[in-house]
Amino acid sequence: MTLLTYQVFKTVADIGSFHKAADILGLTPSAISHAISSMETELGFSVMTRGKNGIALTNYGEHLLPYVNAVLNSDESLQQVIAEMNGLRTGKVKIGVFSSVCTNWLPDILRSFQEKYAEITIEVFQGTYDEVAYWIKNGVVDLGFLSVSSAKDIPIEPLYRDPLLCVLPKGLRSREDDSPVTIEEMREHQFVTQRECTDADIQNFLKENHLRIQSHYHVVDDLSTVRLVEKGFGICLMPALVMRDIPYQVDVYPIEPDACRIIGIAAMNPNFMAPAVRTMYNHILENYRSV
Repeated sequence: MTLLTYQVFKTVADIGSFHKAADILGLTPSAISHAISSMETELGFSVMTRGKNGIALTNYGEHLLPYVNAVLNSDESLQQVIAEMNGLRTGKVKIGVFSSVCTNWLPDILRSFQEKYAEITIEVFQGTYDEVAYWIKNGVVDLGFLSVSSAKDIPIEPLYRDPLLCVLPKGLRSREDDSPVTIEEMREHQFVTQRECTDADIQNFLKENHLRIQSHYHVVDDLSTVRLVEKGFGICLMPALVMRDIPYQVDVYPIEPDACRIIGIAAMNPNFMAPAVRTMYNHILENYRSV
């Protein structure tokens, strides 16, 4: 199998369509279909199913995808090393981010990096902690922002301490009361919570403090969570970085005991990176680490 075959397989797997993959790769749909069929013949098993709803990977295809990504990433690394030997600063960096990093940090990171390295292409993937971790492990992205607690076995360099705050409906507390919200006070209220894949650090705080919350509202994104709090459906905990983006009318307090999430930059193989990826990794560490 050739690198083009691997590229066709990855593109179809990502897009779920032969026609769209053909447009992206500058090939005909029949060439895409032939490449996949030839790949399956050589392998001896099917890697994709074709149906009315599009293309889907078989179990074999799902198992192969991380290895195909690794081959393509290795080729990209080789091309970047050759370019670096020729005095060129080129290549591609794929970064995974979660919501609050995407809105607060990423624009400045992209701008400051591209001012120095205009020939390096950056591709951004936004998702939850779990999605970013999956992308890192499976070679979909080169680097990813995670909280330290959500990184688990992925190597991560801490960058930033982000305090957890308690968010209350406007006026729930007296205006004069600016004291931290205690665990005992939290127990008196219903919560609006997010799924664990989205707010692992908050879930850890609740478990560590034996706070068994009651909640009928399990949402995914930060804006929806705070919006429900604004409308009086409960209280929530949020990292301070998240609250910079929130336009809703709520009251925000520190908590007691205090807690935080540690945001870091993660990569599966920090000691073995393509030149462009290493350049971005060092740029982030040098300019955005404050812990």
